[in-house]
Amino acid sequence: MGKILGDGHLETANHRTYRLKIEHSIKQKFYVDWLYEQLMNLASNSPKVKLQKVKDKIYKKCWFNTSYSGSFRFYYQQFYLNGKKIVPKLIGRWLTPLTLAVWFMDDGSVKSKYHQAKIINTQAFDLTSLRRLQKALESNFEIKTKLRKQKEGYQIYILANSTPRFKEVIGKYILEGFKYKLG
Repeated sequence: MGKILGDGHLETANHRTYRLKIEHSIKQKFYVDWLYEQLMNLASNSPKVKLQKVKDKIYKKCWFNTSYSGSFRFYYQQFYLNGKKIVPKLIGRWLTPLTLAVWFMDDGSVKSKYHQAKIINTQAFDLTSLRRLQKALESNFEIKTKLRKQKEGYQIYILANSTPRFKEVIGKYILEGFKYKLG
């Protein structure tokens, strides 16, 4: 679920079975390898490297997919509405420390080197989804947030006074290569 909240994408070929697509910059190959270890029994291929051209720039990516499975249909039905990613009403039941850590490794960052606050890039979600996430963070973990307006949408801004609690909740799950995000 942390992957789906973050950069993971579910796709289908027939509306009965779905697969999870995972793709990151080659700089995060360690993360893709870790995700592959977690999902190995569901994967259709081991991590591969590809080149992607965007405008006139070429990017090196690391990726893998799970196999198509009917078991992913549940997640698609919860996290997508008319093909657009949303946050399910029941996210509070499913938001665990590990889910939160994976989501933060995907989309989290520090506000700046001068601040303790953390940011989760949630610009693709609508305001209803963001409020669900805020409520779940506060009720599940006592983490206070606010929404921070950006040109593309809103980020979830974890307040500086909640940062120690946030680190306590997810710290043991954050991979070494992402520790910098915790400050």
